[in-house]
Amino acid sequence: MARHFLSLTDAGGDAIAAMLADAIDRKAARAQWPKGRTDGDGPLAGHVLGMIFEKASTRTRVSFDIAMRQLGGSALILDSGTSQLGRGESIADTARVLSRMVDAIMIRTGDHTKAEELVRHATVPVINGLTDRSHPCQIVADLLTLVERGKALPGLELAWLGDGNNVLHSLLEAAALFKFNVRIGTPAGYEPDREFVDLARAAGCTVTVTGDGAAAATGADVVVTDTWVSMGQEHTRDKLAAMAPFQVDGELMAHARNDALFLHCLPAHVGEEVTAEVFEGPQSAVFDEAENRIHAQKSILLWCFGKL
Repeated sequence: MARHFLSLTDAGGDAIAAMLADAIDRKAARAQWPKGRTDGDGPLAGHVLGMIFEKASTRTRVSFDIAMRQLGGSALILDSGTSQLGRGESIADTARVLSRMVDAIMIRTGDHTKAEELVRHATVPVINGLTDRSHPCQIVADLLTLVERGKALPGLELAWLGDGNNVLHSLLEAAALFKFNVRIGTPAGYEPDREFVDLARAAGCTVTVTGDGAAAATGADVVVTDTWVSMGQEHTRDKLAAMAPFQVDGELMAHARNDALFLHCLPAHVGEEVTAEVFEGPQSAVFDEAENRIHAQKSILLWCFGKL
């Protein structure tokens, strides 16, 4: 039976911990190597990843491609503009066709139900590269970044500033698995789905939702934000106005611990959700975080193929 990765909860804490350990080892083993050089063991030699993109991408597209190359495999891209997906071919048929032609499928889409339908009909692993519901690959990279920077996950105090979106949903799943606490500073009407808050609280985590950004950041080990307006969203002027008090600036970071990190999954709109002072400052780990998409996704792929 195919092993799918639609959410962190699907995999579980032990599997995510194994992914993090493998990512750290593989990253260290290839330090200073050219990016396209295959890992010494080439564990996915001969394997092909089919990547479906219904939303524009830089990090997801490049990191999965490079991940497959480093593991000894290859990747190909399908987008709605150049494939039958954009002409009405069903997800069910796409899943069954691709299962005959590639060894795994990654999908980046604004509709989580499409990823779920792929899982129902595919006979190869399906990976959630981003949906409107969650972004698990990003959070494995975030956890890797925190561990690399010496942050212990159990008991960690994480502050989220801004929109209660898909990235926050996956962070709340991670909190439930690794027992860290989340303080969410967000305006009324933009809170995360209650399902994810309840999941973390049921696991014993403290989850605070507040309209006071400084309160959310106080004593935090890491401060995280994301772009306030995602591709295709409407009513952007009202949303930007509501989010403005939750900008991560130097004053807000001063409420966090002195050794607190700043994370952002990118792309960033510097001057909106974060100031240049913070984004370019010494507490920012955003480019380590971006690079770690490669290393995290290599381990996700290996887990999906039963090699972890």
